[in-house]
Amino acid sequence: MAHWLATLVVIAVIFTTNNFVKCTKQKKSRESVNIQLEQKVQNLVDLNSRRPVIRMNGDKYRQYVKTSPKNYSIILMLTALSPQRQCAICKEVNSEYQILASSWRYSNGFTSNKLFFAMVDFDEGSDVFQALKLNSAPVIMHFPARGPQKKVDTYDMGRQGFAAEQLAKWVLDRTDVSIHIMRPPNYVMAMTIGVLLALIGALLYVKRKSLEVFYNRDYWAIFALIIVFIMISGQMWNHIRGPPYAHRNPQTGEIAYIHGSSDGQLIAETYIVFVLYGCISTGFILLNDNAMSQNDPKKRKMFTIIGLAIIVLFFSLILSVFRGKYHGYPYSFLIK
Repeated sequence: MAHWLATLVVIAVIFTTNNFVKCTKQKKSRESVNIQLEQKVQNLVDLNSRRPVIRMNGDKYRQYVKTSPKNYSIILMLTALSPQRQCAICKEVNSEYQILASSWRYSNGFTSNKLFFAMVDFDEGSDVFQALKLNSAPVIMHFPARGPQKKVDTYDMGRQGFAAEQLAKWVLDRTDVSIHIMRPPNYVMAMTIGVLLALIGALLYVKRKSLEVFYNRDYWAIFALIIVFIMISGQMWNHIRGPPYAHRNPQTGEIAYIHGSSDGQLIAETYIVFVLYGCISTGFILLNDNAMSQNDPKKRKMFTIIGLAIIVLFFSLILSVFRGKYHGYPYSFLIK
């Protein structure tokens, strides 16, 4: 009996000692993790105090973005800003990204250190592009504080545009962090409005004795058509989404001025559509107004043929653009 009691005491002592050692190791491990985390956050805060967007290379990416422990989210832009890369859209996206990050610095939650904005340039971190299997730029990604990345953690720039306001909405959806965008003053716009008002004032002064220009239906018709063309060509969409002017294929270097799908558009594309609609309207004016107002049968016939030819040609072109964006659309006219 005494032998069994002694054995039980020894087992209890060994079990208690093992538990104590394990608890001590776990406590030290937790303390070590907390120290590492505090050091990482402090390093990021120091880097963030110098500039709103932290520039990273491969080592910093692995240290602060991919390696645990981590209790913060990182929005990372992968880009190629070097002049030899000839990435025009990279510069445009970078400008909006800088506005987003600068606005975050003046937000109420900035001192919480739960969100950081960073960037990797291809020439400074090509290994990061290889690790993420990227062959084009720019790309904006969200790396959450915990858990794996999801598909929606990669920003859909082609669908949503790259305006800072749209980026802020995406950041709110992924991190629950609200950022109020504060843009620098646009002096060019103010000067443009001032010049326009000055021209209108000069016109009113010159025409102060004769205001027939304001009752001319042709001028009002042209003004109304311009407003209609602006709206139906997608200028408002450009203002909201902020798409690039054109798109360069990173593999072939070919520049596209029309977006290849119905989910997006390019600024150059809206200008093309604007001109096509303007030409079609011109054709209808020649076919209807000018042809009917001519007393000479030969001139009437000439205006009719010219107007009809313009309508047929440019309607075929705009239908071709529509077919190119809506794949599978079955109809075409002259031009496929």
